[in-house]
Amino acid sequence: MTPFDIKRFFPFLHWPRPTLSSLKSDAWAGFSVGLVLIPQAVAYATLAGMPAATGLYAALIPTLVGVLWGSSALLAVGPAALSSLLVFGSLSSHAVPASEQWVALAIWLSIYSGLFQFLLGAFRLGRLSNLVSQPVIVGFINAAALIIMASQIPTLVGIPDLFSNDPAAVAARVAEAPSHVLMTSAFGFGALLMLWLSKKFFPRFPGILLVTILGTFLSWVLGYAPAGGEVVGEIAKGLPPLVLPSAITFEQHRELWSAGLVLALISFTEAMSSCRVLARKRRERWDENQELIGQGLAKVASGFSGAFPVSGSFSRSALNLYAGANSAWATLFTLLCVLLCLLFFTDLLFYVPRSVLAALIIMPVFSLFDFGAFKRLFAIARDDAAIAIVTFVVTLVAMPRLHWGVVAGIGLTMVCYLYRHMQPRIIEVSEHKDGTLRDSRRFDLPRLADDLLAVRIDAALNFLTGAALERFVTEHCSQEPQIRRILLCVGSVNDIDATGVDTLESLQTALKGMGVELYVTAIKKQVWDVLEDAGWIEVLGNEHIFMTDREAIAALAAPR
Repeated sequence: MTPFDIKRFFPFLHWPRPTLSSLKSDAWAGFSVGLVLIPQAVAYATLAGMPAATGLYAALIPTLVGVLWGSSALLAVGPAALSSLLVFGSLSSHAVPASEQWVALAIWLSIYSGLFQFLLGAFRLGRLSNLVSQPVIVGFINAAALIIMASQIPTLVGIPDLFSNDPAAVAARVAEAPSHVLMTSAFGFGALLMLWLSKKFFPRFPGILLVTILGTFLSWVLGYAPAGGEVVGEIAKGLPPLVLPSAITFEQHRELWSAGLVLALISFTEAMSSCRVLARKRRERWDENQELIGQGLAKVASGFSGAFPVSGSFSRSALNLYAGANSAWATLFTLLCVLLCLLFFTDLLFYVPRSVLAALIIMPVFSLFDFGAFKRLFAIARDDAAIAIVTFVVTLVAMPRLHWGVVAGIGLTMVCYLYRHMQPRIIEVSEHKDGTLRDSRRFDLPRLADDLLAVRIDAALNFLTGAALERFVTEHCSQEPQIRRILLCVGSVNDIDATGVDTLESLQTALKGMGVELYVTAIKKQVWDVLEDAGWIEVLGNEHIFMTDREAIAALAAPR
């Protein structure tokens, strides 16, 4: 009997014991990430339509839970742009941003999405996240990046109703107070320029921290807030309030379920890409199911912290790696940084211009744009390109209900998958000069014998492909009456279902009525077991079955 292993339920017990040298590296990396995380957390809270303080709440306990129960040591769990946008899109039609109702819905959304992820991981269903295919991800992320940037432009330039239906009224308000727009735009575009220069010339330097400090200092010195500029404002000091979520209606709960499931899949796909990159660079293994558990518990913890759904951040995970982090201990130093800010230094965030926060959102998101991926998909497979384009368009059109873009993409993916498998590759084969059975048409090969048709199906034999195989064989037999033997080469068939067995039985009966004998070669074990249990092997007879293609060629081919 297997002994009980407590480490299975508490994976952080597997952490390596730190040394003084590793702790120094982890401390440097952790504080570097923490100083970047603080302004990012506030920025992503505004993107999610939440109060600024909830961004810091989402960066504390959820980050701790995520690293304790996750599987990737350097994955930075916390507020992320894509998850924040999904929160905003999911709740836009239900409440007013930053209102009590909005916060209550965001908390429930965090709990539901976390429960979905936890259950997927607990039941070892992590591979279900692969339902969100690469074309869907390409289409959704490009659309989401465009939406995020567009949503931040009004704040960046200081014109809240920039995209309103009354451009004349907007122009009039700008004309009344041009200095406000100029001042706000100067902070916003100045921050963008500095972030771009930092990324281009000093990619490992935390430019976000420098921009935040400089923007806050200039805002204070120049009197940006008294002059009418929008700043973060007061953030209450202290730990997050651990309370039960407020009550909402059953209809609202039901609305959140679908949004929570899509958010769970998308945010985990985002985190999964970070885990893969980190695992490759560090040559480590990671467990997708354990990571689902960690991410799910982090979201639930975020909900009970009064915050919004968190996810794995690619940019902060990369910074963790570049800064020299050795282990998950680095995250504990990041948490210490956030904790100190919550307890003592929230006053310093008062003067951060919101236009600077908009720049902090726009610049990292800009790197998500990859329109070249559409061109690459089109070159590989046009149906994959169509899936990406449909996902992109539906996501934009369905704004603010962004999850419909993902639903449309997954649905079209399933349709394309079924369509592809309904048209399997079925070819006539013959003996190649290397002694194997190859495509007769491609290599211009003569038949093994004048009365023999050798057929190969390069797909599973199931309810999608069975009819195509039967149609291919019977049509050839009808058009070529000299055919008296059929050789089915099933070496490429690695799966068969009840419909596939029925297809073989029906085909054998039809061919027998036409005076044609059926032979089969290279049956794989898993297919053999099914056919044997169905009694078809005995009905066909061992004299009509060959273990290899070479045996079939030797027995059936005409002498040459």
